[in-house]
Amino acid sequence: MSIIYDLVFLIFAVLCFPLYFLRGKLNAGFLRRLGFLPAQLNLDRPIWIHAVSVGEAIAIKGLASQLRQAYPGKKLVISTVTATGNKIAQGLVKEGDFLTYLPLDFSFIVRHVLKRINPCMFIIAETEIWPNLITCLDKLQVPVVTVNGRISDSSYGGYQLIKFFIRPILRMVKQFCVQSDLDALRLENLGVDKQRIQVTGNVKFDINLDPPPELNVLTYRSKLWLGQLDKLLVCGSTHPGEEELILAAYSELLLVFPNLKLLIAPRHPERGEKISGLAADKGFMPVLISSISGACPTCIHRAVFILDTIGELLNYYSAADIVFVGGSMVKRGGHNILEPASLMKPIIFGPHMFNFRDISELFLANQAALVAGDSRELVHKVKEILHNNLLAKGLVQRAYELIIKNRGATPKNIQIIKQLGQ
Repeated sequence: MSIIYDLVFLIFAVLCFPLYFLRGKLNAGFLRRLGFLPAQLNLDRPIWIHAVSVGEAIAIKGLASQLRQAYPGKKLVISTVTATGNKIAQGLVKEGDFLTYLPLDFSFIVRHVLKRINPCMFIIAETEIWPNLITCLDKLQVPVVTVNGRISDSSYGGYQLIKFFIRPILRMVKQFCVQSDLDALRLENLGVDKQRIQVTGNVKFDINLDPPPELNVLTYRSKLWLGQLDKLLVCGSTHPGEEELILAAYSELLLVFPNLKLLIAPRHPERGEKISGLAADKGFMPVLISSISGACPTCIHRAVFILDTIGELLNYYSAADIVFVGGSMVKRGGHNILEPASLMKPIIFGPHMFNFRDISELFLANQAALVAGDSRELVHKVKEILHNNLLAKGLVQRAYELIIKNRGATPKNIQIIKQLGQ
């Protein structure tokens, strides 16, 4: 079976190679994916946590911290697939840990990497299925655990088509800790033993709730040249097709709120220059955050700030007065609304939140967020919040209460991991 899968994966890799080259992804991280590891690795049977990208890397912060408490003598290996996720994960590693990229799922590469790292346990954040990796871990009797697991609509449809192939791989996972009853049911339908599935909740609710220092908030507002009367709309994790709608809405909002400022934070920061062009076409003066320095130039008029750096979105969320969470006005599935909610910001998102369905439906059912389906609705919702302070405070308070009420998934996951590690 592994030979067939290697062949299929090889064809897929060859087809994708030109795309990797054009996007500039053939870097040191790609070499790690090919199995090139440092000559000296002294990890002494570490716990390996895999977090594919930014969202998962942020979500496992509490898990990594509690694993250190549960296993004080163990080192951690943290892997990602994306470069942005890897940069976020840099903040999770301590001295002696190892930060790397997940090896490409060729059997010979996986065997080589597992021999070098020699983990005592492999933890997957959310649900990624790598057949050769999971098979090799099973042969080595290394328990595989999925935490914060979920099966999205698109993944479930795809898995159903290859159920005969994927069922034996899923059965090699010792425990699935999933977010919801629906995720549990979908895994059962795919052939996973019910005894290996536990609904533990969403670890993203276990987000840090310490308020940001006032000095930090003032620093970031000052960096954007904001005055005391200025309001800031931060549109986070936006995707192509959304920025045009946001800029159109902002043009209309400025007619009513001339002190409203806009910051767009694209999901992929390398799109900063592209968004700059869109803003300029609309008559705005684009300002890349990476280029900001000193006092506001007198030449700046109708500025639109664009976050083209990694790891600063939470800081700008903390400086915001209103947050729109992107990937939701276009059909990308949305992004994490718990981050701005934890910072007590009123939140707006679009109708396409299928990657965060449970959370978004919970927020809407409890009147803890607003939905804007298009540019005109975004104008309307922002106006509502800016005109109605009681509405803004209510959204913030109800969202915060929902986070408090739904916390606790991380310690549940740790308890299950400890039982498997005995």
